[in-house]
Amino acid sequence: MQWQTDWGLRGRMALTMFLLFGLYIVFLGLLTLYFKDRLLPIVLVMALFLGAQFFFSDKLALYSMGAREVEPDEYPELHRMVDRLSQQADLPKPKVAVADSRTPNAFATGRSKKSAAVCVTTGLMRMLDDEELEGVVAHELAHVKNRDVMVMTIASFLSTIAFLIVRWGWLFTGGRDRGGQQQAPMFVAILASLVVWILSFLLIRTLSRYREFAADRGGASITGKPSALATALMKIDSGMEKVPKDDLRGQSEMNAFFIIPIRIGWIGRLFSTHPPTEKRIDRLRDMERELEGR
Repeated sequence: MQWQTDWGLRGRMALTMFLLFGLYIVFLGLLTLYFKDRLLPIVLVMALFLGAQFFFSDKLALYSMGAREVEPDEYPELHRMVDRLSQQADLPKPKVAVADSRTPNAFATGRSKKSAAVCVTTGLMRMLDDEELEGVVAHELAHVKNRDVMVMTIASFLSTIAFLIVRWGWLFTGGRDRGGQQQAPMFVAILASLVVWILSFLLIRTLSRYREFAADRGGASITGKPSALATALMKIDSGMEKVPKDDLRGQSEMNAFFIIPIRIGWIGRLFSTHPPTEKRIDRLRDMERELEGR
């Protein structure tokens, strides 16, 4: 199978970033109702945190999962697999990391192809055979090749800022201004943050669902074995049910980047950042049938 540029994904990424930045320009304008002359230092702090997340996103993501970069002598088979698939995908070899976790999952992180890292959990390596693990690693490399990891990193940061104001803004609503009036503008800021957070989430969710389909297609193109990835997705999805709930809750903040999201309860399924696993498997099966028919 030959790699094909997914212009649908690129167009969606460009549109998402355009809408998000437009949304946050309006958001910052509304915040001036409360912060007024204090807005500039707040914007500078936000820019500082955004820069830190952009340049250190790979390290932050690995740290949040308790993962560490591993050397070839520690996991020789995994390194050989990543090396071979990177060559097939025409990518520089990313850093290879392993998280000691019973949760069977994997993710890619990094702001560019050169700074990318691919992480798999020990639970995933125990669950899958070599072909299935290849399919998962190729899926993560497809994310790197599509450059969607960087877009998701920036989009998630902007959404987090609005969420933090919604969650903690009430702490600043109890005082009065110099005229003795209640600080009503802060309530406006919280309400605006809530609206921005909801809209941001919907935009990110829409992009995230499409990018998973794109990475499935890309991963299958790299290996030439759509059925192996389909079987891996099936095993991972069913394997999640056997993982203790406490383990799942501790890692759910990485949902948007996992190959299969952690879904706890009906709310987790309703607001999932990924398309249904069944639909992903059906599309991979269709690709397999196309290959067999050639």
